Amino acid sequence: MKKSLERSISIVPRPAFALLIVALCLQIGWQAAQPAPSARAEALDPPARPGVLRVLSLGEPIALAQFLTLYLQAFDNQPGVSIPFLALDYSRVTAWLRTILALDPVSQYPLLMASQIYAQVPDPAKQRGMCEFVRQQFDYEPDRRWRWLAHCAIMAKHRLNDVPLALAYAEAITSKARHASNWARQMRIFLLEDLGELDAATVLLGGLLASGEITDPKEVHFLTTKLEKLKAAGKSSPPPGSRHPKP
Repeated sequence: MKKSLERSISIVPRPAFALLIVALCLQIGWQAAQPAPSARAEALDPPARPGVLRVLSLGEPIALAQFLTLYLQAFDNQPGVSIPFLALDYSRVTAWLRTILALDPVSQYPLLMASQIYAQVPDPAKQRGMCEFVRQQFDYEPDRRWRWLAHCAIMAKHRLNDVPLALAYAEAITSKARHASNWARQMRIFLLEDLGELDAATVLLGGLLASGEITDPKEVHFLTTKLEKLKAAGKSSPPPGSRHPKP
């Protein structure tokens, strides 16, 4: 049998063995003193220009738009860290959404993300920014994009407490989105009522009923009842300038 080539540890000089032990202890101590590794969130970079992306898409801009949508949607979940939407740079988020729509104008998803995901953060400035983006994009395809602006009108009223802004969105839907649902086109009437513009609301509602546009019997009955209430409220309210008479 061959003799083992392994040597006994006893032949190692004691000073060298002690030095090895000290080095091992120092290495363990140095590692223990290091701070725990932490993941760092990466900032959202601005997107490339739509023209450049169209060239890179090799004739498949819709497929590239879908890929970019997935990238943006997943950006808040990075390896080892979750980024709250509130911490994102919303100017860059808007740029990404605008770029995706430029590549795929038919897609509704970027506007859904703007109005129902990114606009839900507890930051009025960012909420307004997302709604303004939806308002701008609405002008390009009113009949296709009205529902997202209607959602922003509801948000403006109930979350931003800005009824004039909600009314501006509702009036844009009424004037530009000819194929919007009746409830969206009627929204401005009820917002005018909230603003105390009873006469204007009464005129608009009366005109809507007279136009014959509303054909559902239940809806006609509801709006007729509403019109009667508006007329009664208008008669009972004091004329302008008489609510606070001078002493």
